[in-house]
Amino acid sequence: MKKSLILFSLVVWLTSCACEPEDIARIAFSGMENIMGEGFMPSEEIRAMGEFQGMSVNLGQSSVNGEVESTIFLRLENGDPKILDRQPEVLARKCAEIYLSGFEKSVDYQKITVQFVQTDPSNPENIAMQEYTFDVTDF
Repeated sequence: MKKSLILFSLVVWLTSCACEPEDIARIAFSGMENIMGEGFMPSEEIRAMGEFQGMSVNLGQSSVNGEVESTIFLRLENGDPKILDRQPEVLARKCAEIYLSGFEKSVDYQKITVQFVQTDPSNPENIAMQEYTFDVTDF
């Protein structure tokens, strides 16, 4: 009962306030970082490096020959093609380095995969992706 009252109050506050959508998103992201660890959400420095329109992070685990391997997937969407065409692997490595330096739980992962995703504005189902994987211990 107490949890539902708190949730209801939060929903009423969010729908009734004259907050900017960015403020609401910032509140949600700060709550997520409290759970996932400081620096979980990619920084604006990464966005600026490739002028990315979207960024997201997924954490995954897979089993290879009985050993569990955990990976951070850093997805960077619709960056400036001029920037991405010049040495994309160097850009991916720099984005990985910046992300890992800010994410406090990065030591819990063995790999980081940086994905550059470009979508066709006239046909969103048409997607191109470049993917670069690095060992976390290299940073």
